[in-house]
Amino acid sequence: MRVSLRGVAREGDLVLVALSGGPDSLALAAAAAFECPRAGMRAGAVIIDHQLQPGSAAQAERAASQARELGLDPVVVERVEVVDDGAGPEASARAARYGAIDRIRESLGATAVLLGHTLDDQAETVLLGLARGSGGKSLHGMAAVNGPLVRPLLGIRRDETHQACADQGLDAWHDPQNDDEQFKRVRIRTTVMPMLERELGPGIAQALARTATTLREDAETLDALALEWANEIIDQDAAGRITLDVGGLVTQPAALRQRICRIVAEQGFGVSLSRAHTMAVSALATEWRGQGPIDLPGIRVERADGQLFFGANRPDAESDAEPDLAPDVRPDADETIDRRDGRGD
Repeated sequence: MRVSLRGVAREGDLVLVALSGGPDSLALAAAAAFECPRAGMRAGAVIIDHQLQPGSAAQAERAASQARELGLDPVVVERVEVVDDGAGPEASARAARYGAIDRIRESLGATAVLLGHTLDDQAETVLLGLARGSGGKSLHGMAAVNGPLVRPLLGIRRDETHQACADQGLDAWHDPQNDDEQFKRVRIRTTVMPMLERELGPGIAQALARTATTLREDAETLDALALEWANEIIDQDAAGRITLDVGGLVTQPAALRQRICRIVAEQGFGVSLSRAHTMAVSALATEWRGQGPIDLPGIRVERADGQLFFGANRPDAESDAEPDLAPDVRPDADETIDRRDGRGD
């Protein structure tokens, strides 16, 4: 486990462990406390109290005490208010958690935040994505590195983190929500994965994790190609709408066309499009029969004079700024972890 931390940052850098006190994050914190000083790095911890369970403040302070006993410094406890804006309690908790973690990282000048996701978490994420049927983005799971967020344990099984805590005499906290079968992820862990292992043989979790890695590599390559082509064929008109050349778009394979449309919507207007949306936009280029404008969440797309015009469908959302299609880094919305234990899941 300690080997997995090598190379996460440079000598002199500060890294933070997103710690809940659960077995995964506690084992990661112990490994960081041992390995980082030997690599010339400083290691601290950030504990997020979502205030969603009775006794959450006491558990947060307990995790902070464990971090200090391990020698981590600084140790920050942050309490957040989770407001469900319609995305659901898990997504709202995740947004609050990542927002707090990022603020603390910036305030402390930390280079990276280490998250305790394991190979088993990755396998469960792939199965959740498969159940949603939402395409390759859901199936490629969680990135080992996503900007400052680093997941060094994605190649390590959950049993190993539990054993590491036992071997070091670390008293890990067990979140009762991790046993609550109202959450799909818990049902996958307790029912679906054992059934798959029983019926298909051992190694299912490893196979799912390998699948995630392969699909992520493919997706990153296609995304890079789509971004390159998007910058070649986009422009902006006097009304502030982003324009996309139809001739340039139709020459691309379907996979790139979908991504180009998605890039324009996401990075030009902050709008996430589903596959059905991007297919409708692509049809304006590839299956043109005089269709009128398409109204999608947050944007309107229409075709005229060999161009597709992307504009905000709310007047106050229009901008005169040049479209910036540089890649951005954010927590992947498909990285859904039902557990709200504050470790940065």
